[in-house]
Amino acid sequence: MRGILSGKALAYLEHALKAKSGNPDARIADYFDVAAGAGVGGIFTAMLFATSDQSRPISKADDTWRFLAEQGKRFYTSSSSSSSATGGKLLRRMIRRGGCSSTRSATAGLEKSMKDIFVEKSRKSLTLKDTLKPVLIPCYDLSSTAPFLFSRADALETDSFDFQLWEVCRATSAEPGRFDPVQMRSVDGQTRCLAVDGGLAMSNPTAAAITHVLHNKQEFPFVRGVEDLLVLSIGTGQLLEVSFENDQVKKWKAKDWARPTARIASDGSADLVDQAVSMAFGQSRSSNYVRIQANGSNLGRCGANVDTDSRPSNVNMLIGLADEMLKQKNVESVLFGGKRIDEQSNFEKLDWFAGELVLEHQRRSCRIAPTVAFKQATPKAT
Repeated sequence: MRGILSGKALAYLEHALKAKSGNPDARIADYFDVAAGAGVGGIFTAMLFATSDQSRPISKADDTWRFLAEQGKRFYTSSSSSSSATGGKLLRRMIRRGGCSSTRSATAGLEKSMKDIFVEKSRKSLTLKDTLKPVLIPCYDLSSTAPFLFSRADALETDSFDFQLWEVCRATSAEPGRFDPVQMRSVDGQTRCLAVDGGLAMSNPTAAAITHVLHNKQEFPFVRGVEDLLVLSIGTGQLLEVSFENDQVKKWKAKDWARPTARIASDGSADLVDQAVSMAFGQSRSSNYVRIQANGSNLGRCGANVDTDSRPSNVNMLIGLADEMLKQKNVESVLFGGKRIDEQSNFEKLDWFAGELVLEHQRRSCRIAPTVAFKQATPKAT
């Protein structure tokens, strides 16, 4: 449910693009050349770049946070055993019962929600090829015990790397203990993947997106280095949830550390990528790279189940926190200097970023040669 924060940031960005371009139909996909997301971010990426007609995206940015606010109850429950139980209790429950009923129910709800978005009434199931621009969505493949990156570019090369978008989104958000792993195959059946949560493999895929552009001269022939890139990274917020005292944690056994360790690893990995990307941009980081992330220390304490509580009270709290996050001063990673509070708020950073995107869009319309040369999907045989 924390994805509501990043969804609200995307909605504000799209609003700013409409205002600055004068185009009421402006969409995020019109202004970005590549998008990457893990977990809920992967779902948002697919929503904003999937198309049913190879012309316009199927979703507006406002649809992202509303999806969680309105549909979250289908796959998150306020008293989910997977969110309240420790890792050990959950494991024992699954062994005794041959699986956890709440996990099966949540999985069915998530699958239904994904199919509602990415499977059309004609029963045509959108695939990675049915995206307007390059997208990158990770998962972790239990079959190969390695990360797997779903990529539009790979899908256009061969059907062996083209997957149904509803399954891609189901895979990247399949957090162990909350949702079942997904056994999936490419559209031609040649590639198999037993997928779980993309956040386990790549909680912040910004670096993957940058690498994709730098090493893809076919689609991005004029990119020489990071100085030619304009990058926006949006996190789901580092919110303060339940706190722990020394007398409590020193009694923990290995099983009790399962979920806290997962959160520490995920947030720490995302922060590490932010620092690395900032260092890669060097002196141009302020003009080429923007990170939007909630600073939980200034937002107050949230409930222990903030991630999975789909009740209106939690949804409304997260919507309020999203507005507060955008009002916060932007926090910037400084080369070898930790974090620095910027003079501009996250609102102002997104406004500036939208202005830069619109200017670049206008410059491209005046150029004779195209700046990018995206691969196009060949029409499917009927």
